[in-house]
Amino acid sequence: MSPLAGIHPVREALRAGRPIEYVLIVKGAGGPRLQELIELCRERRIPVRFESREHLDRTSGRTPHQGVIAFGAAEKYASLETTAAAGGLHVILDGVEDPHNLGAIVRTAHAAGAAAVVIPERRAVGLTDVVARAAAGALAYVPVVRVTNVNRALEELKKNGYWIYGLDERGELVYDQVEFVKPTAIVLGGEGKGLHEQVAKHCDFLVRIPLAGGVASLNVGVAAGVMLFEWRRRAPK
Repeated sequence: MSPLAGIHPVREALRAGRPIEYVLIVKGAGGPRLQELIELCRERRIPVRFESREHLDRTSGRTPHQGVIAFGAAEKYASLETTAAAGGLHVILDGVEDPHNLGAIVRTAHAAGAAAVVIPERRAVGLTDVVARAAAGALAYVPVVRVTNVNRALEELKKNGYWIYGLDERGELVYDQVEFVKPTAIVLGGEGKGLHEQVAKHCDFLVRIPLAGGVASLNVGVAAGVMLFEWRRRAPK
């Protein structure tokens, strides 16, 4: 879905239940119609970002926006309750912001046999058209769950019996020596940041990929491929 500009188009898209990634609203704007949009977004747990009018003008191009622009999701999101109950490998992404990386990870997760990919609602890319293209069709097979808080998602997975493995350069265990226990969740950090401290604390094991040379870390998409296929090679059947 292309970006929608204008109060009426955005309101109708929200009422119709169309997949919306997030909504931009101009700072300082008010009135009952905008408040209705904000309430609809809150009901559907769609993030609302308040930006300057100049930002919205640049975003919409020549399309009149009335202070509102909505960005559509390429696919609908799944429920963590549903995917966790079904079991299978969950790939948790702690703040991946590049749509090409997210698409590549979804594609890799599908190839490795993952049951779901979990992404946070804020400070991370969602299911945009760019992600869908980079995933090369994998979104049709791998459910993507969007959660408000990664730490709470990990706690919910633990309640369902999951063991959490975080990929982190501080990890004491080497990725090809760790013993995977099912059901498994593998957590990957965002570009250049790695795992947030609280997320790392929620992991049962921290695992690292030893590197040669002067490069400090791998691209998250590459690291995902290394880790997920090691899981596939050695995970208990």
